[in-house]
Amino acid sequence: MSIFERYLTLWVALCIVAGVALGHFFAPAFAAIGGMEVAHVNLPVAVLIWLMIIPMLMKVDFAALREVGRHWRGIGVTLFINWAVKPFTMAALGSFFIAYLFRAWLPASQIDSYIAGLILLAAAPCTAMVFVWSHLTDGEPNFTLSQVALNDTIMVVAFAPIVGLLLGLSAITVPWSTLTLSVVLYIVVPVIIAQAIRALLLKQGGPAALAKTLATIQPLSISALLATLVLLFGFQGQQIIAQPVIIALLAVPILIQVYFNAGLAYLLNRLTGEAHCVAAPSALIGASNFFELAVAAAISIFGIRSGAALATVVGVLIEVPVMLSIVAIVNRSRGWYDRGAAVSRRARQAAPAKA
Repeated sequence: MSIFERYLTLWVALCIVAGVALGHFFAPAFAAIGGMEVAHVNLPVAVLIWLMIIPMLMKVDFAALREVGRHWRGIGVTLFINWAVKPFTMAALGSFFIAYLFRAWLPASQIDSYIAGLILLAAAPCTAMVFVWSHLTDGEPNFTLSQVALNDTIMVVAFAPIVGLLLGLSAITVPWSTLTLSVVLYIVVPVIIAQAIRALLLKQGGPAALAKTLATIQPLSISALLATLVLLFGFQGQQIIAQPVIIALLAVPILIQVYFNAGLAYLLNRLTGEAHCVAAPSALIGASNFFELAVAAAISIFGIRSGAALATVVGVLIEVPVMLSIVAIVNRSRGWYDRGAAVSRRARQAAPAKA
């Protein structure tokens, strides 16, 4: 894990301070940046988001989809969590905590927008950082790669319908044209560009050239994320100063959702008899979010000054420490996991075949 990734929470915290300060002292400049839009898409932010997303998608090898069948139990569990559980539990948690329990402490005009941001965050499974989490748990690399490739393939077609459905259930008007544009701009086009660059690098210099390029551009990707956060907090500065507790309140449903989904995926893998090297990355993929896409979609659909954009940024703020805590949990519980009845049964059934 690079120093940028390891201390991402610190950088995000510094971006909060810098963004709020700059937004306060240079309000006209931020207003001018906010006005640079085409079809409701902020151009400076769009460029920064592409710089974030494309390097992440260059790590994905869609040829790994042919390996999906080798770990079908883990794949099935992760798909169930990512697409049938996580978005819907987040919508329920957002409605309970944001629209009901915390309503008195939040700006009434932003309640729906906050819930929308949480839904966007949960509807996008993580693409890049899971390779780091998988490595830290001695995860099966082929499983991780094939799962990420499959999730990204599904995301191209499923992200917009799921988000639209849940925003509709939450009584939020769905701007379908903007949502579709976001999917094209921040999923389809970056996937095409990233895979074209990946193929070119592999053709010219093989895996070494790809690894070298990724190592070179990774700081650029993180820097683009941080620059985007400075802009977001610059636009949100006055609201944050007025109610700093907003960030803490938005973090509550995110934290509950992350630990719940990680635990559920881990338990289901144990019950189905999957090996720990698959269950660990499955739990981590099931829990983490593609926050770069969530931030992009929130900005595109609801605007850079929206509560939705702020809610997705809170996901960025807590991503690294929370996921590292889950890494520690699955590593320390490996003995318990391997003693599971389903795992033991699977080992006994395999023994005669080996003999």
